Amino acid sequence: MLAACADLPAPAAYSDASRVERLKQLLPADAILLGEQHDVPDHQRVHRLVVSTLASQKLLAALTLEMASQGQSTANLAPDASEEEVRAALQWNNDGWPWAAYGQAVMAAVRADVPVMGANLPRAGMREAMANTDLDRLLTGPALKAQQDSIRSGHCDKLPESQIAPMTRIQIARDIAMAQTVAKAVQAGKTVVLLAGGGHVDRQLGVPLHMAPTLRSKTVLMRPEPEPDDSAMAASFDAIWPAQAAAPIDYCANFDAMRRKP
Repeated sequence: MLAACADLPAPAAYSDASRVERLKQLLPADAILLGEQHDVPDHQRVHRLVVSTLASQKLLAALTLEMASQGQSTANLAPDASEEEVRAALQWNNDGWPWAAYGQAVMAAVRADVPVMGANLPRAGMREAMANTDLDRLLTGPALKAQQDSIRSGHCDKLPESQIAPMTRIQIARDIAMAQTVAKAVQAGKTVVLLAGGGHVDRQLGVPLHMAPTLRSKTVLMRPEPEPDDSAMAASFDAIWPAQAAAPIDYCANFDAMRRKP
């Protein structure tokens, strides 16, 4: 698959037709976990295409989201519900997750009368997770270290070391919540879609670790054109889909600016 992607010219690699073909290669599946970078518009275009394609074929069991908390759902809404009603049902946090980026994928599921379910760990559960050392034992030593290293680098190596273990536990607890939500939504002959950050769908670190082995899940990482080291990622992702890169952002500069706010 990676070799085939590399042979495609950029416009073809990013076309809807090419992406639908990649989606077909993943089916049948109980769940498809789409790993995105949250601020890349082309990733959200892929969301919309996958949701609308599966929904049009009556194959979409549910749309589950990192972007909303576990327990929130549109299941009681009619297909013609307004966007305001949908956001209220999901208790959508527009500051953290701009509706403009995710709303079209969500509404495509709602219009198809498919439930949209929050999958993330509720904020109320985070403090308990931070203190739960049992979560440390759910990952192997190398996987736990990789998660901790990801927390460090994700915060620009500026977190106090004392915060690394508690924040890693939150990450693990979030993965467990997402796995539970996906499993709850599974329907025979259909596919649950999870939208989450790329790290969450990593087979060696994230949500798939907490799923039953009988659940047929496929993991996808979206990134720019395949790179030479992508073959080393085969253990983590079932597929790597080309997606247009966004303008570069200095995340650490932004992180510093936020830390300096009174």
